[in-house]
Amino acid sequence: MLLLPTDLYIAGGVASVVATVLLILLLPDPWARAMFRPIAGMRAVMRASGRARWSVLTSGLSALLLVWALIEGGRGSQDPTHNPLPLLIWTGCWVFLFAGQGVLGDLWRWLSPFRAPLALLRLVGLRPLLRWPRALGHWPALLVWLAFSALLMIDIAPTDPDRLARIVAGYWVLTLLGCLIFGPVWLARGEGISVVLRQYARLAPLRRIGGRLRIGMPGWGLASGPRPGWSLALLMLVLLGTGSFDGLNETFRWLSWIGVNPLAFEGRSQVIAENAVGLALAIALLVAAYGMTIQAGLGLIGDQRFGLYFRALAPAILPIAFAYHLAHYLPVALVEGQYFADMISHHLGGPEIEVTTGFLFVPAKVRLLFLAQAGAVVLGHILAILMSHTIALRLTGDHAKAVLCQTPLALFMILYTLFGLWLLASPRGA
Repeated sequence: MLLLPTDLYIAGGVASVVATVLLILLLPDPWARAMFRPIAGMRAVMRASGRARWSVLTSGLSALLLVWALIEGGRGSQDPTHNPLPLLIWTGCWVFLFAGQGVLGDLWRWLSPFRAPLALLRLVGLRPLLRWPRALGHWPALLVWLAFSALLMIDIAPTDPDRLARIVAGYWVLTLLGCLIFGPVWLARGEGISVVLRQYARLAPLRRIGGRLRIGMPGWGLASGPRPGWSLALLMLVLLGTGSFDGLNETFRWLSWIGVNPLAFEGRSQVIAENAVGLALAIALLVAAYGMTIQAGLGLIGDQRFGLYFRALAPAILPIAFAYHLAHYLPVALVEGQYFADMISHHLGGPEIEVTTGFLFVPAKVRLLFLAQAGAVVLGHILAILMSHTIALRLTGDHAKAVLCQTPLALFMILYTLFGLWLLASPRGA
């Protein structure tokens, strides 16, 4: 991709976030309280029972599709750009499904390959062997997400079809084993990908609550929802830490820090240990910085409920993590999406789709691409600041105290905006 003079764009993005913080100071209290209040929409067309039946059917089709992709991963072309399995996992799911989840709502409910096999197990009379210990919370989901992040950023060949087939098949079996032991609660608290996708779905402006569809500002489902427990709150922070390192570990700057010549990069096998340490540090530093901003804010208002504020404000980090995902993978979506469409066309007997990357070498198109990426990051941070203010207002009950206690967190978000935009503009060598 061509490099562009991005200083003005970065400055403008940071200025937008700063302006949002300043506007919060002038925001009338009633408006602040109503920002994330949804509007009741029309009654849902499909009842819950019918929706459950149809979602099990689509889940079954998704499971069959996954089985086919696993077979193709082992016996088909070992070119990741033509084999269905890596295209389905890394392009269809990791890029497009994750993006759609936060914009359109809970698509995973319909596409999860786990719900239909679980329903089949229950249909033949199998029941959970154990009750879910309350102390477990979402800790298994957090561990699963860390393992998934390690596969994405540390594994030497995450797109190798045969290798990926063994990993995905093993994970599918382990997930069904978890469902066999604990029942559906495993998908709600133990299966990390489902847990993360469910949290991202709460960012969508349109959601079904009870028997009605409701619409509101993006993120209203998080801002007005219950406070997460420690494990879920930490998972929300880990999402931002892993997403940030996912962008950092590809930059020339990171490679230079770990002593690797970016122009002579030999592949992932050269940086396994360094990336493992970097991923762990990115998560630890992010959680520590967030914790310090919460403590500093509480010090400003004389409050000592650190645990309560730490957990309650964690959902406000999700818009930033989601925005980074959209921005970082937009170029991937534009290129790998063509391979994905070509694969679908090929297996449906359609025409070949020619894959092109020429737009990455046209300055006007690259500028537009960067503006779209920067816009996503800036909007994510603005939404996070508004959400954190609404949550702080609910905790403190006072507009002035809410502004004061979230000032350190808002400053942290401003600095993180600068960091995120710098990541997008940095040259990449991995």
